[in-house]
Amino acid sequence: MENAIKTSLIQTRKDERSASPAISSIKEFAEKQNRTTGIEVLDRTLGGGLPSGSVTYIYADAKSMAEVFLYQFTQARKSYYFSNERRPQYVMHDIESFGFKTSDIVFVDIYSEYYFTAHGEMVDNVGNEFVDAKIVEFTEYNLKKILAEEEEDINIIFDTFSFYLNLKVNPGLIKRLINIIYETTKNLNCVSFLYGLKDTHQKNHENEILKSCDVIFDVELEKTADKISNRLSIPKIRGRIPTTEMIRFKVGDGVQIDTTKDIA
Repeated sequence: MENAIKTSLIQTRKDERSASPAISSIKEFAEKQNRTTGIEVLDRTLGGGLPSGSVTYIYADAKSMAEVFLYQFTQARKSYYFSNERRPQYVMHDIESFGFKTSDIVFVDIYSEYYFTAHGEMVDNVGNEFVDAKIVEFTEYNLKKILAEEEEDINIIFDTFSFYLNLKVNPGLIKRLINIIYETTKNLNCVSFLYGLKDTHQKNHENEILKSCDVIFDVELEKTADKISNRLSIPKIRGRIPTTEMIRFKVGDGVQIDTTKDIA
């Protein structure tokens, strides 16, 4: 029954899009094909933004502060922010500390659902297979709700997706979750961002994500004798030729990309 409802929702959205008016200008066409990241220099590097309907995996060194990319992405459009490493109010505080607005962010509080009882008491659920499976189902429920209620121009953000990869569940559950994220993103023609930390989960799980996602942002921390710098590469972007350049950036008032080397 649930699958029938999901299929019906997907078909309805397809019918609605087929009935929509024809795109009347080159600018409109470009906007339909691309979604801005909210970082102008990065959009130019990507050839106008990310392809609409893309699932993007941000594969990052834990020390690089790559979560700031997520914060800045929320400035581009309404964003559903699945927060599972911290309470949403702490994430919101960090976003606001960079001068970003939070009025268009809808938090899905996975953290409290997993780590707290209904009475607000912290519990140790780590390694509990039953609870781990239930939190995956809770996430899927929220994704299906977004699919049923939302229009096209949104972000879906997972901070972090490593949380799910480290759960003690049957790998088939994680694969199903990835598939639901992928189908939701495609049917809404939106953009999803999965933030994953390097060297924190099994290689086969990591490879499954790298294979499934449409775009990969690979973020590294580089140390030299006198400074620390962050580097971004985009080795995969389906439907386009990926850039071969390393993009240097620093965290200041958001993500600040070094334009001297990467933008002509």
